[in-house]
Amino acid sequence: MTGPSRPTVPFSADRIELMQTFVRIVEAGSLSAAASQLGTTQPTVSRRLQALERALGVRLLQRSTHAMKLTGDGERCFAYAKDLLDRWRAMEHDLAGTQDEPRGTLRVLVAHAFGQDQLIAPLTEYLRRYPGVAVEWMLHDRRPDFIAEGIDCAIRVGVVDDPAVVALRLAEVPRIAIAAPGLWGEGPAPAHARDLRTLPWLALRTYYRDEVVLTPSPDGRPHRFAIRPQLSTDSLYALRNAALAGLGAALISRWVVAADLEHGSLVQLAPRWRAAPLPVYLVYPQARYYPARLRRFIELMRAKVPTLVGLAPPSPVARRGRPA
Repeated sequence: MTGPSRPTVPFSADRIELMQTFVRIVEAGSLSAAASQLGTTQPTVSRRLQALERALGVRLLQRSTHAMKLTGDGERCFAYAKDLLDRWRAMEHDLAGTQDEPRGTLRVLVAHAFGQDQLIAPLTEYLRRYPGVAVEWMLHDRRPDFIAEGIDCAIRVGVVDDPAVVALRLAEVPRIAIAAPGLWGEGPAPAHARDLRTLPWLALRTYYRDEVVLTPSPDGRPHRFAIRPQLSTDSLYALRNAALAGLGAALISRWVVAADLEHGSLVQLAPRWRAAPLPVYLVYPQARYYPARLRRFIELMRAKVPTLVGLAPPSPVARRGRPA
């Protein structure tokens, strides 16, 4: 004996419209915002959502007066709908002979300072090369929520440990110890890591807080010592400006202070010693199909990011995936 079957609706243009509306609701964050983007009314969007829920026999969204949240079924439906709609568009483009022409909107979450500075040049090249694409360039130092935020990919600085995503290692960020001239007192700048422990220190809370670890070049035994930073911050630019003001020494990404070192407003301390470099990853969710706008963005970033001033090519590591 079998249980009651769910209602079925023929796969049609109407079903495509229902899924498109559902995806737009999730990405826009509300029914009213989705209605505005779709050029229709909120009651119409609500009726489409209810029709899709009835057709699938599941609840997709939990709604209250002030919030909207995907259910477990809603999260799975959103992922399937995105993939299906992308493949539907790919079929349309293929039949029209434009499959490899990037179009649409690419939403990218980027590490804050990195996205303001170093990545603008390759982003500019991408937009000039593919004028049919618009990019939403979101600057945040946090892990992306690809489904809830409708993000296509992210560029992150630091370790990526999520096995559910594809993570391509683009480059490494060398980190050095720096300070304003004379912070150490009279005479030349300290040449050994052990000479830095008595200096006043600043901390970049994202990567170090109460301990400094430096390794000589070529690779050798690391030297570590505790610090009590006078200032802790999560901003690279605030760290740089505090160092320029003479508040303390700091470990900082080399690209941030390259011009300051050249002009002499900052000095590298213990030049043979380095902090561990930070990996730069391009991260995106696993899928069976990737639109041309994302594939071309990945290709360009893999080619350009390792060549940026102040960065280094990635050390040999296992690649965890590549675009389809």
